Amino acid sequence: MPRGRTEAEAHAEVERERFSPPLPGCEHRSHQWAPGQQQPKARLRAPFLVPDRPRTPDSRSLGTTELMASSTPSSSATSSNAGVDPNTTNLRPTTYDTWCGVAHGCTRKLGLKICGFLQRTNSLEEKSRLVSAFKERQSSKNLLSCENSDKDGRFRRTETDFSNLFARDLLPAKNGEEQTVQFLLEVVDILLNYVRKTFDRSTKVLDFHHPHQLLEGMEGFNLELSDHPESLEQILVDCRDTLKYGVRTGHPRFFNQLSTGLDIIGLAGEWLTSTANTNMFTYEIAPVFVLMEQITLKKMREIVGWSSKDGDGIFSPGGAISNMYSIMAARFKYFPEVKTKGMAAVPKLVLFTSEHSHYSIKKAGAALGFGTDNVILIKCNERGKIIPADLETKILEAKQKGYIPLYVNATAGTTVYGAFDPIQEIADICEKYNLWLHVDAAWGGGLLMSQKHRHKLSGIERANSVTWNPHKMMGVLLQCSAILVKEKGILQGCNQMCAGYLFQPDKQYDVSYDTGDKAIQCGRHVDIFKFWLMWKAKGTVGFENQINKCLELAEYLYAKIKNREEFEMVFDGEPEHTNVCFWYIPQSLRGVPDSPERREKLHRVAPKIKALMMESGTTMVGYQPQGDKANFFRMVISNPAATQSDIDFLIEEIERLGQDL
Repeated sequence: MPRGRTEAEAHAEVERERFSPPLPGCEHRSHQWAPGQQQPKARLRAPFLVPDRPRTPDSRSLGTTELMASSTPSSSATSSNAGVDPNTTNLRPTTYDTWCGVAHGCTRKLGLKICGFLQRTNSLEEKSRLVSAFKERQSSKNLLSCENSDKDGRFRRTETDFSNLFARDLLPAKNGEEQTVQFLLEVVDILLNYVRKTFDRSTKVLDFHHPHQLLEGMEGFNLELSDHPESLEQILVDCRDTLKYGVRTGHPRFFNQLSTGLDIIGLAGEWLTSTANTNMFTYEIAPVFVLMEQITLKKMREIVGWSSKDGDGIFSPGGAISNMYSIMAARFKYFPEVKTKGMAAVPKLVLFTSEHSHYSIKKAGAALGFGTDNVILIKCNERGKIIPADLETKILEAKQKGYIPLYVNATAGTTVYGAFDPIQEIADICEKYNLWLHVDAAWGGGLLMSQKHRHKLSGIERANSVTWNPHKMMGVLLQCSAILVKEKGILQGCNQMCAGYLFQPDKQYDVSYDTGDKAIQCGRHVDIFKFWLMWKAKGTVGFENQINKCLELAEYLYAKIKNREEFEMVFDGEPEHTNVCFWYIPQSLRGVPDSPERREKLHRVAPKIKALMMESGTTMVGYQPQGDKANFFRMVISNPAATQSDIDFLIEEIERLGQDL
């Protein structure tokens, strides 16, 4: 005890710290007290609490839990359960060892004081032993604290004149560390300011400018490239303005695309991915990322419903490429000679997909040599689902014409209507005629994470391949798309070229982890880390809650507008996905009977409202025609930051902008 202080004064200081607000880094778990239950006067706070972890009153675990300091002596307990807190985390420490556990769970300053009081009657040797044990545990308890302390000394912001600094002054330049630190701290400020404003609903979704305005240059911001280096001051301005004039796709009122949101864990993963700056073709240069990818793909295949022992997959640059992989795999499975001899060596092959499917199937048909005429479109019902009878009819027609049916694409979550094709019935037809079944679940695959909604993809386990884009419903930052294949080895056989400078067979590790030869590209971006990190942070349950919330918001929007005269639904019934398709009916068209003239006027409404919406920058939602239908709004919700108030705002904004049309 310091000289000049009495024991009572020291005790009072401990009491003040014990009852003070939690220190930075400490968490505080609230507790609801039942009627008649005695409430302790104070709570000792311990840092780094983990929710939902089983607790025991054992002294070894009390140091890392919240502990209750009751004013009632423990001896006052009776055999009655009345007034007894059943939560073991709230038991008052009653022994010397238990209080030592409390000290170990507290901050260094408070912990040492508690130890001091506990040791008043101990020998000098015992005091020394206990204090040493406490200090040792404190020093090893949180290595990040040491790293952060060291960081505070090295990464302190200083006044820096960037107008006279250039890229050549940054690392690896000699003595470039300080300039590098200051420059990156400025960049981080720009990033954090952007993130903060993205979640601020008073911030615009976009600051719209026409292409010619940006090309001509804004004040301090010019897109033209120069022959001579520009200062770091200008580079920082460019960093800021590039974000300023872009679209805030993470804004809670951005509903324009299927990929929205700004997940903070995913953002951290993407920052670190860029810092690592490696490639995914071999375990040799991306050992951790390669293993992360394999573990995550295995988990995704299990969720689809396939055996964990079999199957394959790879992350690709988007759903369109994943769909292309599926067609390549199907062609190689049935006609492996195509790899060496080309399309001239195989019969006339045809592919089948719905008229509402993604255009990437036709694009793949063109790129892979099938030709778009040999991608046969199947009719859909009024909700945008494949009609199985029409599929079988067209398969038979193709066979009669001498074509070989190869592949059927079923869509789980169409782009416009959000429809789910009847996979079970389509799978029956594919098995009957020995066709490869692919399910494009780029948009709808996330529903597999939800026990409430996964039934909409019933039969997906019967597919030969699946496209699944976590960067859509699961909110992973772009890009993150997986092609999953039920049979192992097809991707390797289809794409393997055995480049000797990358895929040597005599490496010192298991070369089966060199996954690059499965890909159609050589260099492959690391898309896995942000996804893996988000899964670790949220858990499967977290993704499920996120997806359920988005679907609940879609139900809320549908219920809000379905019976209002200002709106008309594009199809009857509740939407299956978060796609809600509707027309806004201006006052001039309400009550007007359907006619070509009315449809022509209605066709111009959505584009006009969208233009006003973008100029005001308040929100964004997509529109398009479908078949012979006039332009309508297609509302999609995939941003977990969106709330019912944002849905209300969208409706009110459409009405405000369209009231005079």
